[in-house]
Amino acid sequence: MVPDSAIVDRPERDEWRDDGRVDGGGTARAERPKRSSRGEAARAARLSVSPEAFGQAVSPRRADRLARRVGDAAVSFEADRFDEARSILGPIAKETPDVAEVRELLGLTYYRLGRWRDAVRELEAFFALTSSTEQHPVLADSYRALGRHARVEELWSELREDSPSAELVHEGRIVSAGSLADQDRLADAIRLLEKGWKTPRQPKDHHLRRGYALADLYERAGSVPRARQLFVWLNQVAPDFADVVVRLDSLE
Repeated sequence: MVPDSAIVDRPERDEWRDDGRVDGGGTARAERPKRSSRGEAARAARLSVSPEAFGQAVSPRRADRLARRVGDAAVSFEADRFDEARSILGPIAKETPDVAEVRELLGLTYYRLGRWRDAVRELEAFFALTSSTEQHPVLADSYRALGRHARVEELWSELREDSPSAELVHEGRIVSAGSLADQDRLADAIRLLEKGWKTPRQPKDHHLRRGYALADLYERAGSVPRARQLFVWLNQVAPDFADVVVRLDSLE
């Protein structure tokens, strides 16, 4: 039985090489953005593990303790204390590797820490245990960061077929387009984001992110008028979103 205080390995932060951002979090050609942090936080907030989830792997008393610790990790995650969440979840995942909620939250934590290989390992385990595509956008973005573009395409295909929610499909589309752009396939990336795209009257966050991503790709492809049009729309409906004002001013 692994104690909660066990030390887990600390590999170096995975290197990320990016020549542009496509998921609506800041300026182009900048540091890797965090995908849909609001969605992840919401997931963590509603994530709870009952002692019964640990089954026969541990004693009932131990299961109660682990369930409380996972709750502590979720609170740490929401507060952006990702190292703290990792230190809690890592030993629990090793002790009880078949508890999907633990693998999921640990995968999200590794993602936010920029540890892409660790995130892939945990989120692939979550998918294997549940067959849920809910974390496919995060998993795909981790593979994208590792340059595993074929796997990104596979995950996008699975997500599109499953269609768990409009928000997740939007997020998966954005990540897939980013993967195409990473391969210098700007035209394909633009077509993917343009498909079915209309500026909504009451946009939600995923609409803003997709609009930003498409505007960024337009600018990178030299379609400045179309980029300006989208940035104007974003400035009208959400002037505080990312760096829209700066991007729009740069096109004037």
